[in-house]
Amino acid sequence: MKRLLIALALATPACAAERMVLAPAPAVDAPLTKAPLQKAVFAGGCFWGVEGVFERVKGVKSVVSGYAGGARATAIYEVTGSGLTGHAEAVEVTYDPAVVSYGTLLRVFFSVAHDPTQLNRQGPDSGSQYRSALFTRGAEQERIARAYVAQLEKAGTWKPKIVTTFEGAKPFYAGEGYHQNYLRAHPTQPYIVWNDIPKVEGFKRLFPALWSEKPAA
Repeated sequence: MKRLLIALALATPACAAERMVLAPAPAVDAPLTKAPLQKAVFAGGCFWGVEGVFERVKGVKSVVSGYAGGARATAIYEVTGSGLTGHAEAVEVTYDPAVVSYGTLLRVFFSVAHDPTQLNRQGPDSGSQYRSALFTRGAEQERIARAYVAQLEKAGTWKPKIVTTFEGAKPFYAGEGYHQNYLRAHPTQPYIVWNDIPKVEGFKRLFPALWSEKPAA
């Protein structure tokens, strides 16, 4: 789907990135604490842009684009594009819990990385592989994530309803090498310029204290 959209973008007006809303800080969160690096998995549409946002968050050590929700055998870009594998394009974020909390990562995810009200799509991309989903790692992440979504729904931060799904600790599979660091490797590609660069710029604008000049590996 993205290949077709990139071709069409050359002949059509620029597509706007998903709308950005400064979500409130989480009322329920883990305190910053010195501990081993932790991982979190987020799915919010095309992984190029989601990776591009998270790699700029202070405390994030690495971001890997890949697939979550389906079987290892179908964790292949051309196969997941069918929308029939159960996979979502996702990113695995490795972060330092002494610098950034899981709740703060959730806040960035909902505010600028994607639009949580779009069902099985994000912007120009459609299909269940582009759904909004959280693949929590452990009971604490599950507790914080559910509390935060409930907080956002109660506050009416978004209308219509948030459609993000909670899909537990389903395995994450790293994507093909050419998908990694895609935004930084192709900053002038029309799809990136029109759909993903605005997310990164929006993150810098809305969260200056979290912005890292040096992207994670």
